[in-house]
Amino acid sequence: MSFDIASIRLEFPLLAKEVNGYPLAYLDSAATAQKPQAVLNAETYFYQHEYAAVHRGIHTLSSNATTRMENIRTQVARFLHATSSEEIVFVKGATEAINLVAQSWGDSQLKPGDNIIITEMEHHSNIVPWQMLAKRINAELRYIPLTSSGALDVRCLSSLVDSRTRLLAITHVSNVLGTINSVKKIISQAKALGIVTLIDGAQAIMHDTVDVQDLDCDFYVFSGHKIYGPSGIGILYGRKEILELMPPWEGGGSMISTVSLSEGTTYTTAPWVFEAGSPNIGSIIGLGAALQWVSDLGMDSIFQREKKLMSYALNKLSDVPDIIIYSPPQAIGVLAFNLGSHHAFDVGSFLDQYGIAIRTGHHCAMPLMKHYGVSSMCRASLVLYNTEDEVDRLASSLMRIHHLLS
Repeated sequence: MSFDIASIRLEFPLLAKEVNGYPLAYLDSAATAQKPQAVLNAETYFYQHEYAAVHRGIHTLSSNATTRMENIRTQVARFLHATSSEEIVFVKGATEAINLVAQSWGDSQLKPGDNIIITEMEHHSNIVPWQMLAKRINAELRYIPLTSSGALDVRCLSSLVDSRTRLLAITHVSNVLGTINSVKKIISQAKALGIVTLIDGAQAIMHDTVDVQDLDCDFYVFSGHKIYGPSGIGILYGRKEILELMPPWEGGGSMISTVSLSEGTTYTTAPWVFEAGSPNIGSIIGLGAALQWVSDLGMDSIFQREKKLMSYALNKLSDVPDIIIYSPPQAIGVLAFNLGSHHAFDVGSFLDQYGIAIRTGHHCAMPLMKHYGVSSMCRASLVLYNTEDEVDRLASSLMRIHHLLS
C-alpha cells in the first residue's frame, strides 16, 4: 500500500507550525509522536459529552464510560494478538509497566542469589527498576554486551545464563540506534531454559505489527504517546497465568474485593488488581483512537514506508562531511549520529534555528554512550508522517553547520 503522505500530514495540526521562521521538520517522534486529529477529536468528544467516573457507577454515563474503557482493553488485546483482554493492564507508560513487574513479580518470585539478564543498549527505564530490585533482594544483574556494529552479542547469552537466572528483560528496538533485536529467537532460547521474558516495546510498537503470541513473551510493554496516542497512558501485556501469580503493587480503590478494618482486605483479579485508583479514562479513549488510526493504515504498510524512508535518510546523511553514523543499515525509526567532534547539543541548537527538531544527549542510555566512548549523540527519528524533503533539509543543514563550525 502506498500512502498519500501530504494528506496524512494534514491530519496532524502541529506539523503545519513554523519554528524560527522555517516550516517545522519534526524529527523527534521517538521521544513523543504528534497526534492525528482523530485522537484529538476522540478525547475532546469524550470530555465534552461522555465523561464520568468508571466502575461501580449505576448511572448511564458511568456505565457507558466503563464499557468504552473495557472495550478499548479488548481492542488493545486484539492489537497485540493477546489471548484475552484480561492480559492487558492500563498503566501510565512503559516505565510504570516495567516498575510494576519489578515490584510485583520480582519481589514475589525472586530470591537472594537469583540473577536477571538485561542488555547494554537498554533505556534507563529497563535498567534502573532491575537495579533497584537486585539491591532489594540481593540478586545479581547481568547484561548482554553490544558488538562494534551496534548489535547485541547474543552469543554471550549462553555464558550468562545459569540455574539461578529468572528473568530476561530486553528492548525490542533500541531507542538510540534503531537496532531491531531478534527478540523471537532470544525469547525461544530463554523459554527453553525456563526464564521469564519481558520485552520493552516502546520503540517498536509504532513501526510494525506486534504479536505477543508469536513472540511467546511473558510481558510486553509500551507507551501510548509513542504510537500517536496521548501522554500518560501505556500498556502492560502479561501472560494470564503469570499475572494471576502476582500480588498487587499499589493499594486503593478499584483493586479490591472487600475491605474490613478487622479482617483486612481481599483483592479482585488481574488485570484490575494492578489498576488502583481512578484510571486515566480520557487518555485510554485517545489510545483506542490512535490504535484504530494505525490499524486502518495497516502496520505492515507503515513498516514498508518507514523502511524506505530510513534507507533514504541513511544515504543522504552519509554524504555529510565528518558525520559519524551509529545506527546500523537495518535500523528503524531513529538515526543516531554525531558531526565530527562537535557536541551534539551545539548541533541540535543550530538545527533548531533552521526549524528542525531532533533530540540530543544521552537518550536515557548512558551504558550505550559509554560503549561508544561519547557523552551524547544526535538522534533524528523518522515515522510515517516524515518526508524525503525533511531528510534533505536535515542533510543540507548539517552541511551548513559543518561549514560554519569548521
